[in-house]
Amino acid sequence: MDFSELMEWNGYIYLEKLLEPEDNLLRLLIGRSKEINAGLGIKHLPTIQIDFDFYVSYSVINECFDCLDEDEISKGKVFRIYTKSKYLDFIKSSTLEIEDICLPTNFVHYQFCCLNHIIDVISCNAPKITELTD
Repeated sequence: MDFSELMEWNGYIYLEKLLEPEDNLLRLLIGRSKEINAGLGIKHLPTIQIDFDFYVSYSVINECFDCLDEDEISKGKVFRIYTKSKYLDFIKSSTLEIEDICLPTNFVHYQFCCLNHIIDVISCNAPKITELTD
């Protein structure tokens, strides 16, 4: 599974856990569910593990305080990639350029619109996505 597949997801997601199992490695455990039978039931799907082997920055905000900005440009539904955002501009302007690691021109803004949390991640590398089985 890759991130472009997640961008098509049209159900609900919720943050189960956010951790750094190693320095500068970010791991998100995201639960997924969707309505079935015209809203009469909910189907829970396997949790997905999203690993950023190296990140520039991440932020978590209470979804009640998030606001939509019409000037920002993104693709995806609850899993998004922004090509233009205030967070991306902020990180580009407030971080050092380290050519050996990644350039600000390579920064990608990923967003996860979970129930109760909005998680923003800036990374130069695409995340590794694993569907967990019980």
